[in-house]
Amino acid sequence: MNQTINAFEAYIRKNGGGYSQWYVGVAANPKERLLFGHNVKEGSDLCLVSDHLGTDTVARKVEQYFLDKGCKGAPGGGDYTARYAYTYKINGHTRQ
Repeated sequence: MNQTINAFEAYIRKNGGGYSQWYVGVAANPKERLLFGHNVKEGSDLCLVSDHLGTDTVARKVEQYFLDKGCKGAPGGGDYTARYAYTYKINGHTRQ
């Protein structure tokens, strides 16, 4: 979990905008969720997906950490299969 938090922190810092310009969530299939749920454009939008985190509980802890920092999103999405965390930089065409 800490490795994922550190990776997300570094990615957000590197790409700027502050936490309020980023969305964080959990998903069983993060690529599908990013492309079709949030309209993130693969290859051009800034996004990062964690490795498989083992359980939805761990993924939700990562999500909550970034929600507490000010990222957009909301807890409680997905189900027990949501074992990945993801973040993307919010743009005019993305859906939250």
